[in-house]
Amino acid sequence: MRNKTATTATLVRLLEHARYEVLPTASTEAKILEHLPPDRTITVTASPSKGLDATFDLAERLAGQGYDVVPHIAARMVSGRTELTEIVERLEKASITKVFVPGGDAEPAGDYLDALSLLRDLAELDASLAQVGITGYPESHPSIHDDLTVQSMWDKRHYATHIVSNLTFDATVVRDWLRRLRARGVTMPLLLGIPGPVERAKLLGMATKIGVGESTKFLAKNKGLFARLAAPGGFTGESFLEKCAPALGEPGALVEGLHVFTFNQIAETEAWRTDLLTRLRH
Repeated sequence: MRNKTATTATLVRLLEHARYEVLPTASTEAKILEHLPPDRTITVTASPSKGLDATFDLAERLAGQGYDVVPHIAARMVSGRTELTEIVERLEKASITKVFVPGGDAEPAGDYLDALSLLRDLAELDASLAQVGITGYPESHPSIHDDLTVQSMWDKRHYATHIVSNLTFDATVVRDWLRRLRARGVTMPLLLGIPGPVERAKLLGMATKIGVGESTKFLAKNKGLFARLAAPGGFTGESFLEKCAPALGEPGALVEGLHVFTFNQIAETEAWRTDLLTRLRH
């Protein structure tokens, strides 16, 4: 009973502190305004095919509607310090104080070959940013050795405030990765990345056809994960979170919330979150 109570408390806490990742498409803003209250935090991906302007345009409009917005600044899509300075000025003008800085999968547009180089310049610009997130990889990165991904988080600790984990569907992987991370002395708080209640066919189609955003690109390069998604009963967000909860609630785990990859199934994601919260609380 004690373990069940602790699991429930952990799940409620994480679900209450969930933020939603969206793709900057033409219909995204309308979906958010219709289905999400302004107290939800929205992160807007950076799409190589659409360019950074699409990310910042949507972020500015949502911020103007009262949402807490976190635009992604994909390092390889930024040409250099001049453009980064312009981005910082644009965000400050829109009163946006939170960003997420992945390296990105695009070919480098200029000086930034990785997230760390951009983070260093961002720090020197003394931007008025309350939060700067970086990527963590519970699963092996398609092109980077596991040891290097952990080392990268250590290298970025002076420039970032928290880690956002990429997708995984294995609770054991989450537990082992989190313990390894903390054992290496990486103490930044973590937001656990999970998929929302996305139709499996839609998820596969988006990842393979358009590859928009970090999340879909990750899935497109890790097609073995789709076998788990497609298997009957193979994966649900609720069962995954229940299995993860003991590790996420451990002292020193420092897992503060969830980063939900919606793939723009925004209404379905919010309905799933609120329904699960209601059942857990009762």
